[in-house]
Amino acid sequence: MFDRAALRLLNPPLAAVARGLVRAGIGADAITLLGFALGVVAAVLIALQQPLAGLALLLLSRLADGLDGHVARLTRPTDRGAFLDITLDFLFYASIPLAFALADPAANALAAAVLLAAFVGTGASFLAFAVLAERRGLKSADYPSKGLYYLGGLTEATETLVCFALMCLFPAQFALWALVFAGMCVLTIVTRLVAGWKVLS
Repeated sequence: MFDRAALRLLNPPLAAVARGLVRAGIGADAITLLGFALGVVAAVLIALQQPLAGLALLLLSRLADGLDGHVARLTRPTDRGAFLDITLDFLFYASIPLAFALADPAANALAAAVLLAAFVGTGASFLAFAVLAERRGLKSADYPSKGLYYLGGLTEATETLVCFALMCLFPAQFALWALVFAGMCVLTIVTRLVAGWKVLS
């Protein structure tokens, strides 16, 4: 929901950093892999009950996720890079609820499972539409620079990041954040199903 506004704010500084990375010979795929590695370490720290340290690396991970696309567009975007980026993004998103479940199974496991199930729904609706949109030659007017059709919703990357930050800052309330966000994900799934049904009919 807030991704477009966030991108308008962040794109200028990200583009400047990306130009420096290109001059240094650092490729987009390397940044994608670094971002994922940082995200995995963030999840490990959260599982070890170090959520604030995990949050710091989580934010660095998402910074890398924003940079890789800029670097790709300044060099040569590839289908391989788009595939790698979206796949590792979804794995990262799943790792954070799992980490909280591991940190405190008794308090967090059920809520984490509900959130992960909701993530399956948002991911499936997103990717299924992207595949069929590509088949039909559809292009996203809202996110024209993305490597595949980006079907938005109530819970996009910005909202997910805010939710993860709240979980890290207030880990005792993880179950509350997880269940509220899962409910928001359900609304996203419903709106995507309706949009997909209409567009693909």
